[in-house]
Amino acid sequence: MMRIIGLAGWSGAGKTTLLARVIPNLIARGTSVSTLKHAHHRFDIDTPGKDSHTHREAGARQVLVASENRWALMTELRGAAEPSLATLLGHLEPVDLVVIEGFKREPHPKIEIHRAGNAKPWMHPETPGIRAVASDTPPPYDLPHTTLDDIDGIADLCLRFAEPPA
Repeated sequence: MMRIIGLAGWSGAGKTTLLARVIPNLIARGTSVSTLKHAHHRFDIDTPGKDSHTHREAGARQVLVASENRWALMTELRGAAEPSLATLLGHLEPVDLVVIEGFKREPHPKIEIHRAGNAKPWMHPETPGIRAVASDTPPPYDLPHTTLDDIDGIADLCLRFAEPPA
């Protein structure tokens, strides 16, 4: 059964760098992992001049690119509403664990990633779903926590607090 866990933190807290270290740890434990990342800004994964970019710019709503090594499906919303987290999760193939970066206002379980040098406030309790903390300083509240360099501990928290999608 697929389960989900989020990493929530302000920009600059190191979520992506941390995730790049946690994923191999989880895989070494026999856990299949996918990720889902929310971007708050306009982004593009396509390259101008490539056929797929030309198709998309011409007005195609979806462009699927496939090779012997990978495939990717790009969908242009063309003014439609941003899809919900549940909808996006429904597009993923089944795995043991999906780690969600972003979507901090959604109620799924999360680990707060906090870096004191970032000079940002703690997210808990205002952010829903925070169950644990990984930080370079002790949190001001009583939740399970570990340090940012304890990759085994963070992987343990991911597996401990992950839940099936609602």
